[in-house]
Amino acid sequence: MQKSSRDKVVAGLDIGSSKVVFLIGLPNANDGIDVVGFGSVPSPGLRHGVLINIEQTIEAIRRAKEEAELMAGHKADEVWLGIGGTHIKSFDSKGMVAIKNKETQNDDITRVIEAAKAVAVPADREVLHVLPREFKVDDQEGISDPIGMSGVRLEALIHIVTGANSAIQNIVKCTQKANLKVKGLVLQSLASSLAVLSEDEKKLGVAYVDVGAGTTDLIIYNNGSVAYTAVLPVGGGYFTHDIAVGLRTPQDCAEEIKKKHGSALLNLINEEETIEVKSVGGRESRTVLRKNLCEVIEPRAEEILNLIKAEIAKSNLQSQLGSGMVLSGGGSLLDGLVEMGEFIFDIPVRRGLPTQVGGLTDVVRSPLYSAPVGLLKYGLSELHLDKEITNDGKKFPEIVVDWAKKLRDVIAQGL
Repeated sequence: MQKSSRDKVVAGLDIGSSKVVFLIGLPNANDGIDVVGFGSVPSPGLRHGVLINIEQTIEAIRRAKEEAELMAGHKADEVWLGIGGTHIKSFDSKGMVAIKNKETQNDDITRVIEAAKAVAVPADREVLHVLPREFKVDDQEGISDPIGMSGVRLEALIHIVTGANSAIQNIVKCTQKANLKVKGLVLQSLASSLAVLSEDEKKLGVAYVDVGAGTTDLIIYNNGSVAYTAVLPVGGGYFTHDIAVGLRTPQDCAEEIKKKHGSALLNLINEEETIEVKSVGGRESRTVLRKNLCEVIEPRAEEILNLIKAEIAKSNLQSQLGSGMVLSGGGSLLDGLVEMGEFIFDIPVRRGLPTQVGGLTDVVRSPLYSAPVGLLKYGLSELHLDKEITNDGKKFPEIVVDWAKKLRDVIAQGL
């Protein structure tokens, strides 16, 4: 394998409830990233994002890694690992400090974030991210970067994301046993949103929903910053299970039927249309009306969307969603889900795809791969930050580079 660009290789590992995806990317000349290696392996090793079978998961990671390395012609020894599941919990925290020299400097930002972080986190939980939402200098609110602003008092509102120690350690253990070093842990919904959302959507306010097989991730942006995160224990696998039970067909056949003929809205299909359904136990296949399939799916789709609506209501940010909602993940591919979402939420809803990525775009440009592509983009941003910090401020103003390094150091202390 080629090793000349090995130090620049960025790899992302997304361990989901239905599949393990491994991507390898290389930075390009436009400060973006090209996907050069892709590996995807079915895996039943997780349920609701929590590990239930270590050996199957290790084997799936190894196979996905081998596939990606063979395609890329590059070896990946380090990986950015996506973390999700129902064990993820998050909360907001505030901190306040006096501005030392009447003008906000790097040290003031570091101190105020440290003050906001000084909250009791249970011993069985690990901090994944410390995400600044906004700053306040005296009576001036909604500040994203307070550097250089004059004042007496600096306040910070941060969003802290935590996960269960045991769940995280088990996922990391599986990754390490597959001969990979974990470069860093990234919340799956955060990574996925980085791949799909535009900066304008984040600034105007947007609810990003990643519908996976076993869980549905929600992340809300307001004024360009993460304002709320949540994980719901429902996903696209529930559609498959309902179809298997309702039409009395094996699970793998139910999944195929869902992808080919499923619809969340009955009025979008021809009610006279028929489909072929395999029976269980070796019985002969049957012909059923497609509307019978949709009558199974529609109530579940409505239930999931209403659960998301209730979670958004808990955030008290409904009125801040100027850009509406973006649906992604494999579950978002269900026909009619976007239209049903617009009806239930009464805001614009679109299906999101990974953007601004080169290389194997025909393979990864799908809602299925939003999270792994996002992991590559997250890793690329860290690579750029390292480069900016080590060039002694020649490329960017020294104060910006120093602030970025200090902020990253503060966040790293929580990992």
